[in-house]
Amino acid sequence: MIYALLCAVIAALIIKIIVMKKAARDINEQFAQKLSDETNTLIALDTVDKDMKKLASGINDSLKKLREEHNRYVCGDAELKAAITNISHDLRTPLTAICGYLEVMKKSRLDEQTAKYLEIINGRAELMKQLTEELFRYSVILSSDGSEETEELAVNGVLEDCIMGYYAAFTERGITPEIKLTEEKVVRQVNKNNLARTFNNLMNNALKYSDGDMYISLSSDGEIIFSNTAAGLTKLQVERLFDRFYTVREARNSTGLGLSIARTFVEQMNGSISAELSGSRLIIRIKL
Repeated sequence: MIYALLCAVIAALIIKIIVMKKAARDINEQFAQKLSDETNTLIALDTVDKDMKKLASGINDSLKKLREEHNRYVCGDAELKAAITNISHDLRTPLTAICGYLEVMKKSRLDEQTAKYLEIINGRAELMKQLTEELFRYSVILSSDGSEETEELAVNGVLEDCIMGYYAAFTERGITPEIKLTEEKVVRQVNKNNLARTFNNLMNNALKYSDGDMYISLSSDGEIIFSNTAAGLTKLQVERLFDRFYTVREARNSTGLGLSIARTFVEQMNGSISAELSGSRLIIRIKL
């Protein structure tokens, strides 16, 4: 009698374990599906086990909150993109007109003091025009679906051209770049203009933050490193370098979009970009 009862208990426990394992698998599969699909459906379980039902209910509550947060983020991000586009477009026309009138005034007969003030105004207007153009280009990038035409290119050649384009700017600051590029061709499917813009933004960033040195390398496996001494940067600042509109205190003539644009381009080319602070050195890595 005791033996029969024990067998029945064991059988019941085995059945319960089997039922719970099946329910756990169902929850796991449905949860993964709900996260990957754009759907408002919730996890449904065909089980009588109260604990598994309670688990599914808790996950469904979390899914609802996650979707609400996601929808708020998507709506907010879309509104921000639209605002950036509208603001940059609205600023371009009057700024162009201002710069045009300033050019006309510079051709007029002006006393020395007025000419001095006019030159200051012109410089500030040109700077604002430059920042507005950068903002407009960023809005165009944001509105793009990342489907720009790509081609098989040797990354070496694009990087070399960009380095040569910035060599004079580095020399003016007393920086002699240390360059180490693999002789092996690193061929990737990329958009040439976007890749060049990425490299240019990174070198422009180095001009802002470098304490007098610059190291650029390209390995045969497609890893590109931009590194320079930047004693004034903190780890917290480095963690935020790719955030849009973020600028450190020293970079006042910047929209804080250069590295954000670089990250967008790299990700569109199925690559990755990261920044770290090693001692006093800022190291930016790109993997294509």
